[in-house]
Amino acid sequence: MSADDPLVLVTSRSFGSGRTDPATRLTTAGLQVVHGPSDHDVQALAPVLARARAWIAGAAPIEEAHLARAPHLRLVARYGTGTDAVDLAATDRRGVLVTNTPGANAEAVADHTLGLLLAVLRRVTEGDRAVRAGETPRLVGRELAALTAGLVGFGAIGRAVARRLRALCVDVRVVDPAVPASAAAAAGVQATDLAELVAGCDVVSLHRPGSEQPVLDAALLAALRDDAVVINTARASLIDEHALAAELRSGRLLGVGLDVVSGPRSPLHWTPRTILTPHVAGQTTEAVDRMGAATVDEVLRVLVEDVPVRHPVTLSERHG
Repeated sequence: MSADDPLVLVTSRSFGSGRTDPATRLTTAGLQVVHGPSDHDVQALAPVLARARAWIAGAAPIEEAHLARAPHLRLVARYGTGTDAVDLAATDRRGVLVTNTPGANAEAVADHTLGLLLAVLRRVTEGDRAVRAGETPRLVGRELAALTAGLVGFGAIGRAVARRLRALCVDVRVVDPAVPASAAAAAGVQATDLAELVAGCDVVSLHRPGSEQPVLDAALLAALRDDAVVINTARASLIDEHALAAELRSGRLLGVGLDVVSGPRSPLHWTPRTILTPHVAGQTTEAVDRMGAATVDEVLRVLVEDVPVRHPVTLSERHG
């Protein structure tokens, strides 16, 4: 490999950590692979960005400051689905393509969603802590088949969650402006609006992109049924965390399962009946392999094959 080979920057922490070695496909094609910090520190990345032709990026921000240091950059291949951390206006101005890997981790996130839901319903973490403390409390839970579940977002992940829930005899309702009621019905679920979903469901699970304003704000959280469950494997910004913490402290909700919170100072770190996981819903061996293969495919299409990418992301698509 020569130092003059086109350089691909990789900042995704899990790239190549599955059973396959996607980097070998890049080097075999005559590309140089250089790994950089996953937090996308601008100063640390600057020497590599100066030479990079493509960037396989994780979830950390990609901003104008990064792009200004990358005069040869042609592609940002987001390793995952969300592109809310990418300044798409800046990439558009500079003619840098942005792609993602839609559906690559959908099955993994759906599994994790179901796992969190079952753990909350059966109070698994409470039971674990009690047994380790030598206690045997009577912990009363809920049964899945007795519940109505509402999914906010019905893309690849929402559909995968719905398939699992319906197989377990759960009545499923969905909210997604991009999905016609007929398409929802064909999938065996009922389309509704957000207010009706919140008021009519025992479980509310979030599966849509992040937003500047919470989707579950204080008013909607107050409208949740008593003993309701909230699951979030999407983005922390979708929930008013202070309002959710207040509802949990009041004892009104059965519990919440969250793979994402706003940070170490989130009020949900100290609330009862809360199960937290460290943003790992999409991290399975199989999903890692699929995301690695998909990002490498896009890099090769741009730098070697000179053909259109499969999954372009544009600013207009982000804003609907």
